[in-house]
Amino acid sequence: MRLELRDITKRFGTLVANNRISLTVEPGEIHALLGENGAGKSTLMNVLYGLYRADEGEILLNDQVQHFTGPGDAIAAGIGMVHQHFMLIPVFTVAENVMLGNEATGFAGSLDLDAARKRVEEISQQFGFHVNPDSVIETLPVGVQQRVEIIKALSRDAEVLVFDEPTAVLTPQETDELMGTMRQLKEAGKAIVFITHKLREVRAVADKITVIRLGKVVGEASPTASNQELAAMMVGRPVELTVRKGPPKLGEEGLVVQDLRVIDALGHVHVDDLSFSIKRGEVLAVAGVQGNGQTELTEALLGLQTHVTGSIKLDGHELVGRSVRKILDAGVGFIPEDRQEDGLVGNMSIAENLMLNRSFGEPFVKNGNLQLGKLDEFAQQKLKEYDVRAPGISTHADNLSGGNQQKVVVARELSRDLRLLVAAQPTRGVDVGSIEFIHKQIIATRDSGVPVIVVSTELDEVVALADRIMVLYRGRIVGIVPPDTPRDVLGLMMTGERPEGAVA
Repeated sequence: MRLELRDITKRFGTLVANNRISLTVEPGEIHALLGENGAGKSTLMNVLYGLYRADEGEILLNDQVQHFTGPGDAIAAGIGMVHQHFMLIPVFTVAENVMLGNEATGFAGSLDLDAARKRVEEISQQFGFHVNPDSVIETLPVGVQQRVEIIKALSRDAEVLVFDEPTAVLTPQETDELMGTMRQLKEAGKAIVFITHKLREVRAVADKITVIRLGKVVGEASPTASNQELAAMMVGRPVELTVRKGPPKLGEEGLVVQDLRVIDALGHVHVDDLSFSIKRGEVLAVAGVQGNGQTELTEALLGLQTHVTGSIKLDGHELVGRSVRKILDAGVGFIPEDRQEDGLVGNMSIAENLMLNRSFGEPFVKNGNLQLGKLDEFAQQKLKEYDVRAPGISTHADNLSGGNQQKVVVARELSRDLRLLVAAQPTRGVDVGSIEFIHKQIIATRDSGVPVIVVSTELDEVVALADRIMVLYRGRIVGIVPPDTPRDVLGLMMTGERPEGAVA
């Protein structure tokens, strides 16, 4: 099925999110839509999917103009969408999620769950997904949940598939698997729109690239274009794609962790006898495949885990046993890996989110009264400094794009007087221009003498930021190595193998 968008314009009040955008996607083609956070990519696809109605312009499928009043019309016309944040019911099975909204019925109107199971099995077999239709969604890894989203779209005979930032929550291995799936779908004749800001992924799978900036198409590019060329088109200026940092100016040990052990309520050990330290002015980057104790480690540092033994000392003061509030007040900044779940309150404004961990005293609260003038001045400053794309500081956080949400979290944490920065997936779902900025802020924090621990599944990010790399496997330290360690060695360490010379 051939998709054509002609002069699509979408406004939100005075904000023009899409300004006369046109593009064409042929059957058996992967068309990448590349742009910064807030450029208008997701808005354009929400227009295509019937979630928004365009103020101007037309949507054509096989040269026939479409009039969608909602997603149901788009689905019926053969359009499927795989959202950045999955639209799945966690406590339902795969089959139940696939049939949701398209329920087949049997005798006396009963749900025909067997038909849904069969459909899941057929699609899984066709594309090699290996998804059990009876598995409960919340028990599945993120990469498998995404396959369920794809199965759900294909079960409704989608011929045009929209992938909206599909790798934002995936590990490198899961990303590679998704790239393979997209190639299979292309070979099956599907027309694919791939929304992303990750240059490596675009160059790996795209047949065509359309770049949009500030709601307008600024050009088309070939997948053979360099990362620097694509980044410059996205941002409108040359972008530094490498992290520039001098040698660390190491001070005394700031963070000392000894014999740390984290156990969940069921008795499962997630962090197993970890001992390490970070000096002032140093970045220790934690590498490993997602699910090997990184999340539990960062949560233990913040007091978010309840079953913790061992010692965590910051500037010689014990943190284990302290409340989260006292740990934050001790100068610990925290960029959580899930900004929506742990970093922001969606129905609160940008300004309110910027003061979340400083809402008990000056400068924002005095004698129990909120100092609105101080808060507004601070929020306006951070909006500009961190280039948060939003109509204003009163905009609710859940109305921001994912990358702009991340910038709000980073702005809040890095604007405090820190003694330790814990950054988990600091640039997940963030565009190249923002990645450049956030990386510079992390290095500036390190250069100011603050110990920094960075947890990332992006190996490029780990190597770029680290003064030392600590590799975790099944909750234990495989080794602590320098950042110039060869990639293949780091990859082996992520599987649990310890090379010679690795400090444990």
